[in-house]
Amino acid sequence: MTLTELRYMLALAEDKHFGRAADRCHVSQPTLSVAIRKLEQRLNVQIFERGRSRVMVTPIGETLIAQAKNVIEQADRLEMLARNTGDELAGPLKIGAIFTVAPYLFPHLIPQLRNLAPEMALDIEENYTAVLRERLRSGQIDIAILALPFTESDVLTKPLFSEPFEVLLPREHPLSAQDDVSAEELSHTDLLLLGDGHCFRDQILNACPAIARSSRDPQGRVRTLADGSSLETIRHMVASGLGVTILPRSANLHAPYSAEWLVTRPFRSDPPERTVAMAWRASFPRPRAIDALENAIKACQI
Repeated sequence: MTLTELRYMLALAEDKHFGRAADRCHVSQPTLSVAIRKLEQRLNVQIFERGRSRVMVTPIGETLIAQAKNVIEQADRLEMLARNTGDELAGPLKIGAIFTVAPYLFPHLIPQLRNLAPEMALDIEENYTAVLRERLRSGQIDIAILALPFTESDVLTKPLFSEPFEVLLPREHPLSAQDDVSAEELSHTDLLLLGDGHCFRDQILNACPAIARSSRDPQGRVRTLADGSSLETIRHMVASGLGVTILPRSANLHAPYSAEWLVTRPFRSDPPERTVAMAWRASFPRPRAIDALENAIKACQI
């Protein structure tokens, strides 16, 4: 068998579709299909169950795919060693971060990392936790930056920093006259939240039962934004007077609106918070890159 065949197998296992897997591998669909079939014949096992509308991985296929990931990762390490003479801090590092962390972390992280590892460029993507989990498992990213809790087999995690949630209000909002705001008060005002799929929304609802109840009430005043919205979109809506919202503290460190427009207030008691962590495969072959990234993030003082 060849590394190319193994890469085809991993692509098909992730996409569950011959056409999409072939596009990812930059080959024709027949080429990929024949290669997969030859691999199955050589191993004398059925790796994929082929249906009319979808492809599924067989139980034995799951075992083989897990091993193939290790083989590909070690092969990539050989290439990296040859290319960079063993320097783990040379060459790109593929990082994925959740939408509510990336815009507030990377502007501070990149200058710090350039000082610590000038030859290690970042290949960055933003996505949901569920997507980053799959891309980390498949080797499409090296490291994921996300909020705890996060558990995955053969994946290591390390907390980076914790930050409280804060309430963002228009300057003229009645609650802005208070020194702090309770979750109960927020449940009775127009509150804007991110949509399903964002772990930040889930953390708010889990930490604030009053807000969670209001979000389930058809007559409640919690508004869920459409897919594709961001914390910055919500910030603009708050500035326009449409309601209030909850943000992690890092999102308020360098806000684009002055205090004449928007103000922040802490929660009255037991403020909700999140812990941001980094996650990487236990087999990832560049531990010095992990250390450099951790040191750079901690130097950001978020």
